[in-house]
Amino acid sequence: MRAFLILEDGHVFTGTSIGSAREVISEIVFNTSMTGYLEVMTDPSYAGQAVCMTYPLIGNYGICYEDMESGRPWIDGLIVRELSRIPSNFRSEDSMPHFLEANDIPGIAGIDTRALTKVLREKGTMNGMITVNADYDLDEVLPRIKAYKAGNVVERVTCTEISTLPGDGPKVALMDYGAKRNIARALNAKGCQVTIYPALTPAKKVLADAPDGIMLSNGPGDPKECTAVIEELKKLFASDVPIFAICLGHQLMALANGGDTQKMKYGHRGGNHPVKDLTTGRVYISSQNHGYMVDPSSMDPAVAVPAFVNVNDGTNEGLTYIGKKVFTVQFHPEACPGPQGSGHLFEHFMDMMRGGK
Repeated sequence: MRAFLILEDGHVFTGTSIGSAREVISEIVFNTSMTGYLEVMTDPSYAGQAVCMTYPLIGNYGICYEDMESGRPWIDGLIVRELSRIPSNFRSEDSMPHFLEANDIPGIAGIDTRALTKVLREKGTMNGMITVNADYDLDEVLPRIKAYKAGNVVERVTCTEISTLPGDGPKVALMDYGAKRNIARALNAKGCQVTIYPALTPAKKVLADAPDGIMLSNGPGDPKECTAVIEELKKLFASDVPIFAICLGHQLMALANGGDTQKMKYGHRGGNHPVKDLTTGRVYISSQNHGYMVDPSSMDPAVAVPAFVNVNDGTNEGLTYIGKKVFTVQFHPEACPGPQGSGHLFEHFMDMMRGGK
């Protein structure tokens, strides 16, 4: 069955329908990872987005359910050059085509993903529609495509109730703004008792449970839309409980302390982004997934200073807060694409909870 990807600027790509045949309008983004497509599809940070994988063959090692970053996929759609229909991997439990169909995820294969990526890099991230309707009318669909907004996606992806992973070490409160499973796993592997809280849990409730540290997770969408979360973060920041924040959590903490965020032209999405530690000068290969960034010039240097920078484009990748046991990073140290390069940040968080600096 033929399928069409229609961008809001009028570009139309024709390919083959994969997965569900339903029509979807979403924000179109690209990811440069060569592997990890299941982690991408199940990362809540992709809620409200359809993902173009730049690597030309996707699905070749099948679906390994143990590798899912949440209980379900969150992408709105999948765009690939070629979809492997016969997986080859001793861990594979399912095929990619069946996984897409079972989860009602529409997609398109057989298009020139290089050309699509060039369009998104040159013109910036834009909305698009995946449809199997060959009789589409551009004059009718383009206004609908341009009008699409993801909405309050954090409230959609966060957990609905408090849960705990047992451990005999420090007690960590993980604020779930769309948390990947591996964040809790990484903390739990170090012995932490990890209690996961819904995004809108009041700071008073979190602090009443007397955590030794607070982790702010990744998540989807525009951080400035999370106004209620930002107000609670101000209270958590004032508590002097050690805080470590990743991705969206990094952006929200900056906003809670008078900083500003900006939408990037096409964002950072992939497992190969170099970031430089401004203290040691070391460069780490990082996993990233974000379309917004903190403007470091908007931060009062008496409140926070840059800690990491992106080697490719010079954008901010982390902040250290002055006089507080608080540090935040834009990238994902729990993903370990290095494979263990920036995992030491979890050790730093452990040291802070034990009373170190």
